Amino acid sequence: MKLISWNVNGFRANLSKGFVSYFKAFDADLFCIQETKMQPDQVTTSFDGYEQYFNSAVKKGYSGTALFTKQHPLSVTFNFGTHTDEGRAIIAEYEKFRLITVYVPNSQRELTRLDYRMQWEQDFRKFLTELDKDKPLIICGDMNVAHQEIDLKHPAENKGNSGFTDQERSAFTALLNAGFTDTFRLLHPDIKEAYTWWSYMRQARSRNVGWRIDYFLVSNRIAAFVTKAEIYPDVMGSDHCPVGLELNL
Repeated sequence: MKLISWNVNGFRANLSKGFVSYFKAFDADLFCIQETKMQPDQVTTSFDGYEQYFNSAVKKGYSGTALFTKQHPLSVTFNFGTHTDEGRAIIAEYEKFRLITVYVPNSQRELTRLDYRMQWEQDFRKFLTELDKDKPLIICGDMNVAHQEIDLKHPAENKGNSGFTDQERSAFTALLNAGFTDTFRLLHPDIKEAYTWWSYMRQARSRNVGWRIDYFLVSNRIAAFVTKAEIYPDVMGSDHCPVGLELNL
């Protein structure tokens, strides 16, 4: 089974930047996107052989997630707890697992949203651990945190900045400790300069001055079935690149 996750930074804009070609080339069983920045009625695109689900923010042009799936899910739900206005999560249940595609809130410049982010992290972790009791989980998306120093180009200069605060990193550690595995680091524990997001400023992408903030996590009990975890930095169209997972359940 092949899965792709990509923060497209605006689905409508990305459609004009090669999304359809990339989508067809990946030929994933499950293709998840974040930061769609749209309402479902603003796009008429569909893909043969796929069902599609959109979860949009109440605020237009903001946040949002989507799922394209070859296999019909047993159920699909949106959001969790009190976090219902920003379209940040889709939960799809299948026979052997649940898939959660997520766009974790950014704590923003000056950390103006850090308190909300920490409440989100606590609620999301509780939500996932409850789901995990029933079926193993595959969790993917833009988690807006570089977990370890190896996960960004300039850790010392960014310590305490949004996406690399002690609080955000500790929350990610707590999530892993709750029973989940970072699949990329499982298979590539020592690879450096493997990033998924680059600023648009100062030619950061061409110089590979980036951050790894997009992930595939799986429940620990299915980690042994992971066969591939990849980053695709050559795929353009967004300030993020896609990440991929293959596993045999």
